[in-house]
Amino acid sequence: MADQKPVTQQPGQQPPQPVQPAPGQPLAGPPPAYGQPQQYGQPQQYGQPMQAPYGQPGMVPMNIPGQPPVVQWMARPQAIPGCPQGLEYLTQIDQLLIKQQIEILELFTGWEMANKYKVLNNQGQQVFFAAEESETCERQCCGPNRGFNLHITDNTGQEIIKCVREFKCCVGCCWCANADGCAHEIAVEAPPGTVVGYVRQEQSCWTPHYSIRDANHEPVLNIKGPCCVMNGCCWDQEFIVWSKDWTAEVGKLSKQWSGFAKEYFTDADNFGITFPMDLDVKMKAVMLGAVFLIDFMFFEQKQNNQH
Repeated sequence: MADQKPVTQQPGQQPPQPVQPAPGQPLAGPPPAYGQPQQYGQPQQYGQPMQAPYGQPGMVPMNIPGQPPVVQWMARPQAIPGCPQGLEYLTQIDQLLIKQQIEILELFTGWEMANKYKVLNNQGQQVFFAAEESETCERQCCGPNRGFNLHITDNTGQEIIKCVREFKCCVGCCWCANADGCAHEIAVEAPPGTVVGYVRQEQSCWTPHYSIRDANHEPVLNIKGPCCVMNGCCWDQEFIVWSKDWTAEVGKLSKQWSGFAKEYFTDADNFGITFPMDLDVKMKAVMLGAVFLIDFMFFEQKQNNQH
């Protein structure tokens, strides 16, 4: 057999075409240029929650087993004329769940830390985040009677609501709450700097009683608690919200049972709020402030009493 000679390309002749791979086989190609790795998308910046664009339904993130769950935030509604900026969230909901975060340092040392809360809707989407600002000395020496500013922000980090509680020396006795200097009170601002209402402790013989008031200190709603408020009891404790004239039940604030270990060893609490969908958003914000006042008055003392 004669030796085969290499094929020589003649002038003007097309170069030989590369051989196509068989069906189902990958097509070989040149590797990426050195120093230019394949792009997989930009990682999310630290501290920025995963969220859908404004006005779009909240995205459903995929939680990875063994990793902390991804926070799903409620999408911010469109602006509504006459509604304080940021309170548009409250126009779409009639329930809220407030979950206090457990502070590890406080758990093991008893050193009172500033409180932090997540505020969720009934679908588990986070609506707000609340963080306490208070003096270190007041937290250690005055415990739950301390004054504080509670900053409530939305998923963009913008402060939507501010709850302000001034420190008072002689407060706590329900029999003497008819005097302003002896009554627990919290002011609710939305946006910060503009007071929309107050929550004030009212005089009573035994059962906790509060009034929800407007910006002019005029009573709008009433709150009546259970006859005996107990720390760490194995059932939900309900504070019923009544109309101004006590003729109709408007809503409810519930301290929810969290389990023995959490109730006994920490002061991290869960609360639920229900209110009418068409209730004034300003009063919804004030009812949220009432949860924090009740938490400090009755349920923040467990950790302090154990150390």
